[in-house]
Amino acid sequence: MTAQKDKRIVIKIGSSSLTSRHGEISRRKLEKLADEIVLLKDEGFEVVLVSSGAVAAGYRKLGCLTRPESLPEKQAAASIGQGLLMEAYSDLFISHGYVASQILITRSDFSDEARYNNMRNTINVLLERGIIPIVNENDTVTIDRLKFGDNDTLSAKVAGLVEADQLIILSDIDGLYDSNPRNNPNAKLLEKVYDITPEIEAAAGGAGSDVGTGGMKSKIEAVKIAMASGTSTFLGKASTPNIIYSAVEKKAKGTYFIVEAGANNLNQKKQWIAFNSGPKGELFIHEQVRTEIHEKKRSVLLTDILDSKGQFEKGSVIRVICKDGEKVGLGVINYSAEELKKLSSLSANEVNKKEVVIDIEDLVCEIELMVPVGV
Repeated sequence: MTAQKDKRIVIKIGSSSLTSRHGEISRRKLEKLADEIVLLKDEGFEVVLVSSGAVAAGYRKLGCLTRPESLPEKQAAASIGQGLLMEAYSDLFISHGYVASQILITRSDFSDEARYNNMRNTINVLLERGIIPIVNENDTVTIDRLKFGDNDTLSAKVAGLVEADQLIILSDIDGLYDSNPRNNPNAKLLEKVYDITPEIEAAAGGAGSDVGTGGMKSKIEAVKIAMASGTSTFLGKASTPNIIYSAVEKKAKGTYFIVEAGANNLNQKKQWIAFNSGPKGELFIHEQVRTEIHEKKRSVLLTDILDSKGQFEKGSVIRVICKDGEKVGLGVINYSAEELKKLSSLSANEVNKKEVVIDIEDLVCEIELMVPVGV
């Protein structure tokens, strides 16, 4: 295989694919993963690894017989496991002549635009220097309401962040089936998916392992984000021999979620608005404006606004909603809540009817995506 110049691959691997049945790091599984990543690196690919496993790797060293349930114990286990995991990765990659780096992320790192851009710049430098960034959620400090939920979602957002050519999600599941293969022996593997339809979502089941946190449903949600960002995704079983290399060659057993050429993908700015920003308020508009925005691709004007809610500043991302409650999308507002209130109090003669409140270039509409914005 000949690598395309600067081809980028993001690989996500789940906890159950990295640990033994006793919940500790499996050296054999780590070696398999590292060997396959090295094979890609030797071909000239740039690789980002999003790795679960910190809690699973650390809870026995904490003295727990089973995976902990309380948040303090999970975070304590992660603080042990993350070090063990990174040490093992570093040793394996150095033995092949490659350097690994650790990047611990919280959801707030994505929600702040400056930190989001800085994170992208950092990862770009690492990739350009041939380093293998190893990304995980910073479980030792993250509280539940600020969590990504699982590393499937994190990997999709990282893939969009670095403009990856392919996202490979590895777990103990060998792809998406038309029904649950654990219950139905006649379930059929879906090898290629071009659109996430209601039927596809209905086929997604619950968690596949007691070790990990992400089931098929979370993987489908992650695929939606990746595809909206222009990244094709592969879902396959981590234990399959040469799964990563085969996935890149499009020859692996699993499910390929394919973004077709010419698809309406979001640029970096709109990706941040749609998936990472976190709305600070709400803007209510007339129903007919929604149609005009969608069909004519026009900005939101001052005269479109019925009301606003929240204490937001100029440059904040806010949710745009119709009077009937239907969500329109998310956009960067050009006025603070206080400024908007003053403008709204002006008489019709004093208002500039072309005053732009949200520019169309800074607006992401629900209709543009397969997944609700603001996730």
